[in-house]
Amino acid sequence: MTLFFGQRRVVRDASTTRAVLAGSVGNFIEWYEFGVYGYFATVIAARFFTPEDGSEAEALVKTYASFALAFFFRPVGAALFGRLGDRVGRRPVLILVVLLMTAATTLIGALPTYATVGALAPWLLTLLRVLQGLSAGGEFGGAVAVMTEFAPPGRRGLYGSWQSFTVALGLLGGAGVAALLASLLTEDQLSDWGWRVPFLLTLPLGLAALWLRLRLDETPAFRRETAAVSPSAGEVARTVALGAARIMGWAAAGYTFLVVLPSYLQSTLDASFQQALIATVLANAGFAVTIVPAGLLSDRVGRRAVMLTGAVLVVLLALPLLDLLQDTGTSNSVKGAAVFGAGAVVGLMAGPGPAMLSELFPTNVRYTGLGLAYALSNAVFSGCAGLIITETVKRTGNVDIPGYYAAATCAVSVLALAGTPKRKAG
Repeated sequence: MTLFFGQRRVVRDASTTRAVLAGSVGNFIEWYEFGVYGYFATVIAARFFTPEDGSEAEALVKTYASFALAFFFRPVGAALFGRLGDRVGRRPVLILVVLLMTAATTLIGALPTYATVGALAPWLLTLLRVLQGLSAGGEFGGAVAVMTEFAPPGRRGLYGSWQSFTVALGLLGGAGVAALLASLLTEDQLSDWGWRVPFLLTLPLGLAALWLRLRLDETPAFRRETAAVSPSAGEVARTVALGAARIMGWAAAGYTFLVVLPSYLQSTLDASFQQALIATVLANAGFAVTIVPAGLLSDRVGRRAVMLTGAVLVVLLALPLLDLLQDTGTSNSVKGAAVFGAGAVVGLMAGPGPAMLSELFPTNVRYTGLGLAYALSNAVFSGCAGLIITETVKRTGNVDIPGYYAAATCAVSVLALAGTPKRKAG
């Protein structure tokens, strides 16, 4: 009898481990690519959006517009793939979305540039960004559903936090590859062909993700409850809106500090490409350090308390952070510590966030509901962050715009979180 239960425990643990790995690897690829696109925004602007008589500032705005467009297709992907995932299962849909993401990202690395095919180049890039947006929209809901539905009782915060942790790893991976290429190649080599390497590396990563997902079991919760009565469309819509408001600050502050920062430092504060990447690596390292502990802590004290702490800290510290970065008298070590701390504060929201969203929805609409809440918030407040910040700084000359943006969105999240009754963790 003991042997039997021991075997069952081993099987359950193996299934849970596979669920975490299979869910995490797709998120890693997705955010690795989105990070790479952000880090190489100035290079992509020059290669795809700059005709001979075009300005660099205009090209950068167009690059971020393409970036934002991909995010606006995320809700479409969340609705399409989420509906499929709630009907036919998490596993087959997660296999489909990782195939789509891998193909689209790899093809970006092989695209002809403006110098080769003229105005067709930005359209081809934008088409692939749309496909990425669709697949990314279907990724989050399924990955979080798998992780939290396999999680042991009282551990959804911890297990869900691995989704956010692999986001940090993906952004760090992208920054690391970009920094390595910047150190090994000349600026001309990087602009000519070096920028393609990070996108082409997605192919082996995608094949590894496919292998993991082919070995994934369907979640116990989905097998049990597919016949349950679904909530009304109005109930789902209201819950989606609440979830999106709760994570608005996470989405906006995360992209402001973790992805947009390199281009902001280069275009506004005249930092070098290498300096900007170092700052981004430090910010993403701080982000990664706090995510899993924040998720674990939320299993003990509740999601709201941990997420509120992160959102309030961003409201209070966003503008002082930018003032510090702009101060030429501040040492590089202090500036590095500041951006590390900024990333760490965002991690307090990102750690409990996936479990919080998962717990808002019943099993038979969970893939769709949490995917839509996340996709909508990210489409508006992450995908548009680079475009809004770059264009507003350009028009107003106010270099504090990123701080205002992060603080304002986190203030909305504070209200959404503070006005919600406490939910028992787990």
